[in-house]
This record gives sequence, C-alpha cells and structure tokens, in this order.
Amino acid sequence: MFHHVKSLQFNARVSRPDPRFANLLLEQFGGENGELAAAMQYFTQAFGAKVPHPDKYDMLMDIATEEFSHLEIVGATIQMLLKGVNGELKDAAEQTDFMVAMNGKAEKESVIHAALTANPQFPIITGGGPTPRNSQGVPWCASYINSNGDLTVDLRSNLASESRAKLVYEHLMKFTDDPYVKETLSFLMTREVTHYKMFEAALDSIQPNFPPAVLAADPRYLQNVYNLSEGTVRGPWNEGEIKGMGKEFIYVENPLQQVQETEGQTKLPGNFSKELKASEKLNKEMSEVKSAEVKNAEPEGVAQWSTYSENTTKA
Repeated sequence: MFHHVKSLQFNARVSRPDPRFANLLLEQFGGENGELAAAMQYFTQAFGAKVPHPDKYDMLMDIATEEFSHLEIVGATIQMLLKGVNGELKDAAEQTDFMVAMNGKAEKESVIHAALTANPQFPIITGGGPTPRNSQGVPWCASYINSNGDLTVDLRSNLASESRAKLVYEHLMKFTDDPYVKETLSFLMTREVTHYKMFEAALDSIQPNFPPAVLAADPRYLQNVYNLSEGTVRGPWNEGEIKGMGKEFIYVENPLQQVQETEGQTKLPGNFSKELKASEKLNKEMSEVKSAEVKNAEPEGVAQWSTYSENTTKA
C-alpha cells in the first residue's frame, strides 16, 4: 500500500529557468539509468524475494519506494526549470517571473529556441511536462529492467545500476551552474552510493552467494584464461589465485593451438573425474538448499501475501 506525501524528500529548488538542462535531466526521469528504471527494477525483484528472503523483500520495497520519491524530485525539478516556458509562452506578460529572470525579449526568444532545439518532442508533444522519455525523446522501455529471479544475481545487477546512475548524476552536474539544482543532484547522487552499500551488505549476508544462481562452474574450463590479443597484459585477472576459489589461473598462450589439439576442448589432457564428481555433488546439494529455501518458507493451505494485525486501525 502506498501513501503519497506531497512534501518532497529533498527540498528541490531552481534559481532560474533552463529548458536545455530540463531536457538533459529527462535522462534521469525516463532514461535507462534513471529513477523510474531503478524503482521498477527493485519493485519487480522484490516479488521473487518475498518468500525465501522476507528481509530482502522489505529492503527492496523500501529502496524502490525511495526511487519513486526521487523520480518525483527529478520531475519537479524539470517542471521548475521550465517555468514560463510552458503554455502560451510568446504571449507571456513582461512582468512574469520568467521575463524578470530572462531580462527581455531577446533572452526569451533564446530560451524558446533552446527548448525546441534540445529536443523538439519535449515542448511540442508533451507540452514541456516530464514524461517517461529520455533526453532524446525515446520512450521508457521495460527492457531497462534487470530482474532474474535469483536474488544474488539481482543484487549484483543493482550494484551496477546504482553505479551507472551515480555516474549520470556526476555528468549532469557539469552542465548546470544553478547552485540549487546542483544541491538536488548532489543529494540524488549520494543516495545512489547509500543504496549501493545497502545492496552490497545484503549480498554479503546471503551465504553462499557464489557462483551466481545454483550450479557450480565446470572444473574443466574454469581456470583457463586466453591470450586473445597481441601483447596481452598480465595481472591478477589472468594469473595467480582465483580469488576465493583455492585454484589458480592457467594462462593459455596459444588458444588456437589448444583448440586444435583438444578438438574444441572436448578432449582435454588430464583426468577431471574427481573434480567433476565433486561438482555434481555440490550441484545437488545447492539445488536442494535453494529449493528448500522457497518450499520451507511457503505457508500451507491458502496463500496470503500480507498478514494483517488485529490491532490495525481502520481509517
């Protein structure tokens, strides 16, 4: 159940109209790394987490709700940046706040031109109001959402989502000199960092959480890293211990030769029977564990999503 409170989470303010930046800010309203995408991603992921991980369901719903509040902040800021631009702009009276801020007809025409050239669809089709489109007028798309039904996979997706969103806010801050707008963007950017750390802690609290999903890696192919470009740089990503796995990388200097000699890695040297048996055993164990997480948490009889307290006060 959602209850809308009309006071914004952060006191968004704008010192003067800026339709060009309003258009850029649409990226965080209806863009692939924006607040709507984040809200819908976490909201969607929460459903699959409800039974096996009710605590993570609570976290995902809380963060999704906050993302909706951030969407409202972004939308409100866009609307304020368009102050005086919407409606019958060319008939606006000289004494309007917009005209005072823009100092006369020449500036007024300049702002109209900026609004039109930044994204013609923005002032013409939508009337200047924020809609689920990005800064190029491309409609928001559900393919922006990553929800895979495995919480460890989803949480890793969320770490990437928060990282990208933070980066977009950093870039946006370069294109405005309005101190109030920068304050708002700084707040929103910082909340991305907070959410990142929340998702990181949630992932760490699920053990085991590697490898992602259920099945273990095939030991026949796990350790090989390939020299696939001239002058490949060596580092901890292709030499030494594979972090946390008790195995070491095997650097294949000549991948083409290896593929030919092993007939496409179907006839590998060495005997992996012991490792394969251990992997099969682990797969069965993890399958049972993951399945039991859900089955044991599901109530018998009639399914009911919410538990209503007897002391609930009716409105």
